[in-house]
Amino acid sequence: MDALTGPGAAPPSGDAAPGPPRLPVSQRTRAPRTPYAVLEALRLLVVVFFAGAGYQVGTSVDPDGPVLGALNGTAVGLVIGSGLGYVLGGVLGRRTAATAETARTRLRDVSAEELVAGALGTVGGVMVGAGVAWPVFFIPQAYIAFPLFGFVVLVLGYFGSQLAMSKREGVLALFGEKAGLAPRAQPAAALPRVVDTSVAIDGRVLDVVRAGFLHGRMLVPMPVLAELQGLADAPDDLRRSRGRRGLEVLEVLKREDGVDVEVLDLDVPGVHEVDAKLVRICLDRDAALLTLDTNLAKAASLAGVRVLNLHALSLAMRPPVAAGDDVPVLLLKAGKEAGQAVGYLDDGSMVVVEGGRSRLGSEVPVRVTSVLTTANGRLVFGRPADDDGSGPPPRSTRTPRAAPGRPSPSAMPPRRTS
Repeated sequence: MDALTGPGAAPPSGDAAPGPPRLPVSQRTRAPRTPYAVLEALRLLVVVFFAGAGYQVGTSVDPDGPVLGALNGTAVGLVIGSGLGYVLGGVLGRRTAATAETARTRLRDVSAEELVAGALGTVGGVMVGAGVAWPVFFIPQAYIAFPLFGFVVLVLGYFGSQLAMSKREGVLALFGEKAGLAPRAQPAAALPRVVDTSVAIDGRVLDVVRAGFLHGRMLVPMPVLAELQGLADAPDDLRRSRGRRGLEVLEVLKREDGVDVEVLDLDVPGVHEVDAKLVRICLDRDAALLTLDTNLAKAASLAGVRVLNLHALSLAMRPPVAAGDDVPVLLLKAGKEAGQAVGYLDDGSMVVVEGGRSRLGSEVPVRVTSVLTTANGRLVFGRPADDDGSGPPPRSTRTPRAAPGRPSPSAMPPRRTS
């Protein structure tokens, strides 16, 4: 059984998969087909129309005289019109239903703000077009005036809808909050996130999601999937392993609670680079970009896209000290082991100092030898910097970052060792 069968399973390494992995299963569902009753209703309307037309034709030809046996012209026209309407009604009904399904699929990706702004822009464009083109009715030939009028109105109506949709925030803001049409600022937590290729390959996004820091909609554009699939099919072992890992991470992410992974089956025409496509998609959908690529994060930020950089998050969560740092520590009490003393950093991290018991009550420079991070907090181990014992060479001498509002080590009360 595949290692991905469990919802909490970690993605296996790329070498474990003997063949190319499957693409992540999309959350997209096929649009429901038009109900049979609707198709038959459309066919009935066409049958009635053609039956009426056949009745009129038959009545005008020979309403009373026999045309086909005992049937007169009216009956023959009615029968032929009904049959023709039944055949054409089926074709027209299916074509109309297909057109409606296509329109619904395309409109599903359009926000309500865009629809309202587009409708308002269309109305405004039609009114402007009618005001501009009405002088054409002075033309005596109606077959020239009406098509020319319709052409001007149609072009300006379309132009108005496109202009209003591109400036939808400003258009809707004109109506004010009282009308309920002005766009509301969306909180960052409610924005959908567009997943970058680097995030899928790295895999740490799973830990961030499981920790509860990421939730909501996550959008995976087709260019990202195509790039991962290209890596998974590459002849180079390293590239193939990275591509497979990215696909497997997305597969596991799709089953995590609190996130809704959606594959966007769209592309950006005229744009060839994947990074540029992601920026355009984020701008068009008012989405945030989830990435580990520093250069992409900078470019997207300059373009006005909200960026969630997991690399910046990891830097923000790094320990305040590292092995080799020299930090001043106030030794407050004796440790559990012989010769140990215990102090605290400004952020509350416990510091266990080897050979520091003889200096209790004084602040001594401590050279950090290791940092242990556990579920309950962070433990720092070190020894006095002026001690000749073995340890890593000094890397820097600095004061650790202090948490806002925390007292200095000398002002903190003694704590019990855990």
